[in-house]
Amino acid sequence: MEERIIEVLKKYTFDDKVWDNFTPEMNLKDDLKINSARIVDIVLDMEEQFDIEISDAEIERMKTVQDIYEILKSKK
Repeated sequence: MEERIIEVLKKYTFDDKVWDNFTPEMNLKDDLKINSARIVDIVLDMEEQFDIEISDAEIERMKTVQDIYEILKSKK
């Protein structure tokens, strides 16, 4: 699941160098430089790929890659 999450996120990062020192604790906005509009696209991709629904409250909690993993894991 982590690999699939990263694949989706990579589509929305403009600088591939951010992945050189990747850790799950990386902040989506500060470290990966993903803006709010792209977060919506990421959520839509994840909902489609994992066949789940992500609530607005869960989107608000998505600050790091680890947060995304935890939210998706809770949906299984």
